Amino acid sequence: MSIDTILVFAEGDESGPSGLTLELMTAARSLATNVEAFVAGDGASMADELGAHGASKVFSTGPLEGRLIGVHAAAALQAQIEANTPDAVFFGQTPDGRDTAARLAVRIDQPVVTNNVGASFEDGVLVVEEPVFGGTQNVFTAFRNDGPALALFRPKSFEAEPTGGGSAEVVGVEAVDPGVAGSAVVTGRHAEERSGPQLDDAAVVVSGGRGLGQPEAYAMIDELAGLLGAASGASRAIVDAGWVPYAKQVGQTGKVVKPNLYVACGISGATQHLVGMKGSKNIIAINKDPEAPIFGVADLGIVGDVHKVIPALIEALRSR
Repeated sequence: MSIDTILVFAEGDESGPSGLTLELMTAARSLATNVEAFVAGDGASMADELGAHGASKVFSTGPLEGRLIGVHAAAALQAQIEANTPDAVFFGQTPDGRDTAARLAVRIDQPVVTNNVGASFEDGVLVVEEPVFGGTQNVFTAFRNDGPALALFRPKSFEAEPTGGGSAEVVGVEAVDPGVAGSAVVTGRHAEERSGPQLDDAAVVVSGGRGLGQPEAYAMIDELAGLLGAASGASRAIVDAGWVPYAKQVGQTGKVVKPNLYVACGISGATQHLVGMKGSKNIIAINKDPEAPIFGVADLGIVGDVHKVIPALIEALRSR
C-alpha cells in the first residue's frame, strides 16, 4: 500500500529548486503514487527540475516580492488543500517552511510534526521519525488525524534522485485573502557575503572547535579549507563565543552536512555536533584527547595538538 498524493512545499530561486526540496521530492515519490509541488512564487523556473524529480504538477502563486512568504503561502495552500485534498504536505525545516507550516496548521486545524529525518508508510498511515535528546533517541509519530499530515524534514535526511521525467505542468493558484498579516511589507533583505563552496552542499568540510584555543586560530581552518577546496564550519561552542558567524555552525541547532570528507579540528564531539555531521562518508578527527567522543565516529583519528597537526597539513598541501 502507499499514499495517494503528497504535496511538497518547494523552495528555491530563479536558478531552480533548493537541494532540500529535491530531497523531499524523492522521499515523497517513495511513499506516494502521485507527487505534486507548491511554489510560493514563480513555479515556471522550477518546473523542469521538479518534473525530473517526480512532480506531476507544480502549483504556483506567482511572484510574491515584498511580501511575507509564510502568510501568503499558508492562505493559498489552505485553498489548494480544500480543493484537491492531498494526503500529506511535506515542508523543509527552513525559516519559510516552518512559518508556512505553522500558519497552515492553524488555518486547517491539523497537527504538524517538525524536525523529522525519516518517513515511512505503515499500517495504512504515514509515520515520521524525529531525533530527540540531542540525537541519542528517535521518536516515531503516526499521523492518525482525518486531515492531511503536515511534516517538516531536516536537510540531508534523504538523497535527491531524479526520475528522468519531463517538465511538470504549471498550474496557477488564484490569490487568496491572507488576512490582516497580508498587508505586511518586506522593506529590505540582507544577504550574507559568502565565497567558496557553500557549507550545506560542499563535498569537503573542515570544521574547528574550542580546541583551537583562541579566535585567531580559526584562520588555520579557513586556510586548510581553501587548500582542499572545502567549506569551513564550526562547532556551536565557538559560534556562541563569537569567533565565527552562525552560518558556519554544524550540529543539531546549526546545519546538517553530509560531505564526502569531514575534517573535525579541535572538536570534542558533543552529541549535538555529531547529529550534524555523522552522516559524512569519511570523517577525520584531530584532537589531543584520545578519549574525545569524536573518535567514536571517525574513520581516521589523529591524536595530537591541532596547532601542530594543521600547520603540518597545510605545509604538505602547499608543497604538492
